Amino acid sequence: MFEILEHPADIGFRAYGKTREELFANAAVAMLSIACELDDVAPCSEYALSATGADEESLLVGWLSEVLYWFDGKRIALREFRVTHLDAASIRCAARGEPRDAQRHRPKLIVKAVTWHQLRIARDGNGWQAEVYLDI
Repeated sequence: MFEILEHPADIGFRAYGKTREELFANAAVAMLSIACELDDVAPCSEYALSATGADEESLLVGWLSEVLYWFDGKRIALREFRVTHLDAASIRCAARGEPRDAQRHRPKLIVKAVTWHQLRIARDGNGWQAEVYLDI
């Protein structure tokens, strides 16, 4: 699904997907796995998330920023993502998770923002992959 990438000041990940929908879902999981222990999150409630962007790269940044807002701003720990709509300028997703609980949802790193640094989305013979770096 994804791998973590080393960086001197930030942290990144490379996410994979057979489809663009799977790529965007796996990118969200990758980012949240850096912020908390996902095994502690019960996918008991569903939340509707959406984002827009002018192109594929800005859509990915907008999408991950929205996921981060739900995690930090709304205090919702998310674990599963089912993309219900994805086109060149918008994404809608049914995400599953639960309200964050300091006792059960062990924090890892504080993710401050999704960056444009070395952002890359590419299609290859196996599907799609994206490289994203996060400000921590």
